[in-house]
Amino acid sequence: MAELSPTLARAILHRMGEAGQPPELGLSFVNVGNERYLSVLDREYIEPIAQSRRGSSFKLVQAHFGGGKTHFLLAVRDRAWRRGMASALVGLSPEECPMDDLARVYAAVMRELCWAPKDDDHLPDRGVEMALRDALTARRAELGEAGVAAWLEGLRRQPVDAPSLRTAVCFFGAAFLRGDLAGEELAAAFLRGEALSEAEQRLLGVRERLGRDTALRFLRALCQMLQHLGAPGLLLAFDELDRNLSLSERRRVAVADNLRQLIDLCGRAALPGLLCLYAVPPEFMRTVVIEYPALQQRLEGPVSLSERSPQAAVIDLERLDLPAEELLVRIGLKLLHLYNVGHGARLDTGLQGRNLRSLAAQVLSTSFEVAHRRAFVKAAIDLLHHQAQSPHAIGEDEARQSTGQGGKILLLRPPASSDPFDAL
Repeated sequence: MAELSPTLARAILHRMGEAGQPPELGLSFVNVGNERYLSVLDREYIEPIAQSRRGSSFKLVQAHFGGGKTHFLLAVRDRAWRRGMASALVGLSPEECPMDDLARVYAAVMRELCWAPKDDDHLPDRGVEMALRDALTARRAELGEAGVAAWLEGLRRQPVDAPSLRTAVCFFGAAFLRGDLAGEELAAAFLRGEALSEAEQRLLGVRERLGRDTALRFLRALCQMLQHLGAPGLLLAFDELDRNLSLSERRRVAVADNLRQLIDLCGRAALPGLLCLYAVPPEFMRTVVIEYPALQQRLEGPVSLSERSPQAAVIDLERLDLPAEELLVRIGLKLLHLYNVGHGARLDTGLQGRNLRSLAAQVLSTSFEVAHRRAFVKAAIDLLHHQAQSPHAIGEDEARQSTGQGGKILLLRPPASSDPFDAL
């Protein structure tokens, strides 16, 4: 867990206060209400992968917009990082990264691939080339130059489902050892799924290209190579499916078929050491899953994931450990602690706890959606700034005013022009 410094505390408050979004660093300092799910995933999936380097699993995470999907994926990533797993958190969208095109999904995974952070103050560099450089640097420090060269020779003989991916990784490693940046970039371009000329492919020594028909084999080979490079496994988290609900029927069927294949590969342990999380709004179950019986049969079940049913395929973030008001109050108290640390303040926990409860009740009374969490966070941080200047108990009117300001958009009007034609 990262150490809570004033700098980190302020950074968390800024991110959450501006957009109501979870921080990528220091998430544990604001995490509330989902510990039961995290414990099950840690005990039943992440820890076994870390210990045995075997097994794979797929979980569908569902929550309404603003219901904590991204927050939850980041919290699981923190758990996976503590066990030494690599990770890739991929945002899906119909244009840039559509789930109906696995080649583009694979390329996005390679862009987001990273190891656990080396320290608590900085996020790791993302991208397959940075991940390889980090792994090779660690090997060189452990084995020396000659040792890494011998290790690369052994790596060439390791079995993988897509030999060209293994060839590119070994080419990258050899280029790294001789300081050949152009060679590193050529291999990294292939690994990222970029198109190479025939001459570049011959130089690299690869015989196959990334495409829709090879993407799953490349993904399987990635899981295998990561273990050869030292990671016990990979956390693959897909996020932001809200926008994918507008896909055509043909593309929705393609999404469902790709998910079905991914689930089947996890079930057969063909993706070694993979924990795959797929975050969707509840509408996804009604508009995509139900249209595709083969996928529906794999995801449906009598219950969602819990201590008693850790094998369940669905994690329902609408069912958290705490009632709605208590959840908001606990979040608010964590924000209070961050504020005191970040700004050197001494806001009273008792007084501000009562204020935060009033604020939570007001937010819940005026919102019928789970997005109230985001509205509450922004309003609570704004309230703490005001309380630092003048601590006092807030009444219902002030609570209503605080929550109302959090949801308004300020429309900035341009200054009046002296040009008479501007009025036409």
